[in-house]
Amino acid sequence: LKKKKNLKIIKKDFRKLSVSELKKHKIVIHLANVANDPGAILNPLLSWNINTLGTKIIIEKCIKAKIQHFIFASSGSVYGVSKKRRVTENTDLLPISTYNETKMIAEQILFNYFNKIKIQIIRPATVCGFSKRLRLDVAVNLLTNQAIKKREMTILGGKQVRPNIHIKDFVRVIIHFIKKKSINSGVYNAGFENLSIVEIAKKIQKLIKSKIKFKKSNDKRSYRLDSTKLLNSGFRPKFNVNYAIKEIIE
Repeated sequence: LKKKKNLKIIKKDFRKLSVSELKKHKIVIHLANVANDPGAILNPLLSWNINTLGTKIIIEKCIKAKIQHFIFASSGSVYGVSKKRRVTENTDLLPISTYNETKMIAEQILFNYFNKIKIQIIRPATVCGFSKRLRLDVAVNLLTNQAIKKREMTILGGKQVRPNIHIKDFVRVIIHFIKKKSINSGVYNAGFENLSIVEIAKKIQKLIKSKIKFKKSNDKRSYRLDSTKLLNSGFRPKFNVNYAIKEIIE
């Protein structure tokens, strides 16, 4: 990261941050975790330790440090598989992987502290779009990269529906919660385009001449995220899947 006047970088395991290091800050945005299903499978014990126990450690230290506001990045994948047309924040959680489970239990831990600190839990959709540390294991980015390099996209299954959010909009959601003081503690879905994997591939085909190759999949995750609660708080998305595809191509 570039040095900036108001930015202080501390390279440290967040679980080992002291209460004194957290003092004088008003807001903590908790993004640290072992990300995604394959990452969690590599070392399930470490994933539980960081994603779940680590969240308990940091929230308790924040309360001791008198932090006023805690924002937690959970995951829309906690819903697992749902055929509902509208998966709202009240929909039952059916996590189907270790990663999903660590996020769900981390959320349940945070619920116990709602009366002590303002906590907003964001359940983002699958994040897409260009960034300096670009992830190429998520649907839009992965398929666009395949189309650019091979002129062929390999789809596992294809009928699974995934909600999407551009990385810029995810950052904007966090800023929205920071700036709008009237938003209460709670869980908020953040995803705006519910598309099947095939629909995503067809969007890419319109911009890059490429073939689609189908294979069987053991990935059952499929759900449609409803973000009405977030929209009712005043947030409006600015970036979509087409924008993400075009900027990755560029």
